[in-house]
Amino acid sequence: MSTASNEKGNLPIVLVTGVSGSGKTTVGAMLAGRLGWMYAEADDFHPRSNVEKMAAGHPLNDEDRKPWLAAIGQWMDERRAAHQPGIVTSSGLKRTYRDILREGRPEVRPVFLDGSPELIASRLIARQGHFFAPTMLDSQFADLEPPAPDEGVFTVSVRGTPAEVVDAILTGLDLPAEPLDHA
Repeated sequence: MSTASNEKGNLPIVLVTGVSGSGKTTVGAMLAGRLGWMYAEADDFHPRSNVEKMAAGHPLNDEDRKPWLAAIGQWMDERRAAHQPGIVTSSGLKRTYRDILREGRPEVRPVFLDGSPELIASRLIARQGHFFAPTMLDSQFADLEPPAPDEGVFTVSVRGTPAEVVDAILTGLDLPAEPLDHA
């Protein structure tokens, strides 16, 4: 059986993680487009207080992230209940955050977008119209706990083009090159 579905027949939910500026939104949207799956941007799940805090240049703490992680988890649970695959992004900086998002969700296929601080910083500086202050990147890398081998996270370098990253994810997760019929 292809890894496109797990042993219980649930369709996968790909969780695209990485620090801000690693390309989660671009890669997640492209991946969803290639697969014909629903896509959700993690930034849309933040309560207003989190957005205001980050826009002011203040990093989030674990308490700030609790309602955000719960909302992402709810979106994944809705996909699962509807027997629909999906793509969702989340920084997933700490193992505890990734564990929260995978808890009781065997269909979640986590991906970590890996890039050097220098590469990510250059992308953040070039990015316009986003609430995340580039000066906060150091706090993201300080909080980052790269995935451990026992987590089952597929790690892909972001040095290539977004299309190359998407191709690597499709291959690495053994996802179909053509959209799944999930109607």
